[in-house]
Amino acid sequence: MTTMNAEQAQQELVEEFDMFDNWMDRYQYIIDLGKQLPTFPDEWKTEERKIQGCQSNVWMHHQRDGDSLHFQAISDAAIVSGLIAVLMRIYNDRRPQDIRDTSPHFLTDLGLDKHLSPTRSNGLHSMLERIYRVAEQEAA
Repeated sequence: MTTMNAEQAQQELVEEFDMFDNWMDRYQYIIDLGKQLPTFPDEWKTEERKIQGCQSNVWMHHQRDGDSLHFQAISDAAIVSGLIAVLMRIYNDRRPQDIRDTSPHFLTDLGLDKHLSPTRSNGLHSMLERIYRVAEQEAA
């Protein structure tokens, strides 16, 4: 179980991004975060795990772990894998209610809403929708 709550995780991310002077460095940092994602088994790359609305291929798997939800995801695009890593830091291994109660203000705080291409932004929102939908179903 993560000791930091989702709000603190968002704040920590904002502080990390503040260390970079420009968006080229921030994009590189996002890509580097994506390279640290855990291995995603090929057998999980199924149609029902695929996120619709992403330009690149994205698969997301979840399972219940006690009272928390554990997510794993992967993309075939480096920047999208980095965005997955950002989402995992905030939403992974949290209780469904905590996920539902966590507003994704990091999008604005980090400037992702302004600096991502429309297709990447759509993909990011599709991944967020999946996380919230799973939390909604698991909370019921």
